[in-house]
Amino acid sequence: MRNLTGIVVIVGGYGSGKTEVSINLAMNRRRAGLAVRIADLDLVNPYFRTREAKETLCKLDIDVVVPPKQYLQADLPVLSPAISGLIRQPSQLTLIDAGGNNVGAKVLATLADALRDKRVHMLQVVNPFRPFTDTISGCIKMRDEIDKASKMRVSGIVGNANLIDETTSESVYYGYDFVRSLSEESRLPLEFVTVESRLLSKIDKNRLSCPVLAIDRQLVPPWKKAAKVG
Repeated sequence: MRNLTGIVVIVGGYGSGKTEVSINLAMNRRRAGLAVRIADLDLVNPYFRTREAKETLCKLDIDVVVPPKQYLQADLPVLSPAISGLIRQPSQLTLIDAGGNNVGAKVLATLADALRDKRVHMLQVVNPFRPFTDTISGCIKMRDEIDKASKMRVSGIVGNANLIDETTSESVYYGYDFVRSLSEESRLPLEFVTVESRLLSKIDKNRLSCPVLAIDRQLVPPWKKAAKVG
């Protein structure tokens, strides 16, 4: 991923897949040799949070910061003191998985002062197959709401076009064209797009003029198994 180092905040709407992106980006950068830390600041949505993949991440020597044990299943605005330490002394890549929409982004506002003097990228994950982000105007509206709520500014876009098990190569191409148009209209860089690993061999990468992050799904319903991580 292009020069994604320092503190990277991942935001997006509900169902955008931002947490899956955060987890897979952490694994990708760790395999590339970077020291990686990831903080779970999704204090709004009780499902599919970074903490659910903690064991897998720790096996790859990725430091995972989550709320105190007694609050792991709570939907409360609990900020661990470890977050302050993570910001003061970030690793080569420090990922912050924030809550969805402007409601979840409000948690970031409590960190705005601490982050002000740091080099921070805030990336908006966009899935054009989800409500509210299925139009360019909807994506820009959501970005503006996140900017206001977080007291920070989105600095880049991540395309995560997927229909879960029904995703096809055409879904990926459509999603790429969508976020490329969004990038042009918003004047924000398209940092990368995601492609599920099972589809990589079917994708013509010449049609994607940006980096591609392979996704091995870790956040799955109880009746499914997470993808194996090498």
